[in-house]
Amino acid sequence: MKSLIFLYSYHHNNTEKIANAIAKVLEAEIKTPQQVKLEEFQEYDLVGFGSGIYGEKLHKSILNLADKLPRVTNKKAFIFSTSAITEKKNNHKAIREILQSKGYIIVDEFNCRGFNTNSFLKFFGGMNKGRPNAEDLKNAEEFAQNLLKL
Repeated sequence: MKSLIFLYSYHHNNTEKIANAIAKVLEAEIKTPQQVKLEEFQEYDLVGFGSGIYGEKLHKSILNLADKLPRVTNKKAFIFSTSAITEKKNNHKAIREILQSKGYIIVDEFNCRGFNTNSFLKFFGGMNKGRPNAEDLKNAEEFAQNLLKL
């Protein structure tokens, strides 16, 4: 199964750590939204979309990329994120709706906590220090193993 992961990871590269764990199992390429050529989407059997959570959704660059995607038929996709507080269903709603409107089948979703020093948290040393941790990375690898079975 040929796989591709689109990633936006900025502050502490929390989501990049998760993307690398998933990519290792799937033998997937990882690209940023700026590296994308829309015509190459047809080459992949499975496409992943991931970022940290910003205002209860994935980063706007990932959402903008999804908006530009051509319509597909029965193409598989997955969503992953890191966040200060894990509430996968609400945080992935915007990207899920865009992808489904383009014809993608969301086969699974993954979320774990990530180190956060945004806003006032930086004055207290941040939140979720050390996350994602070894257990989170192991869970991401197991998530990817399950994707291979689909």
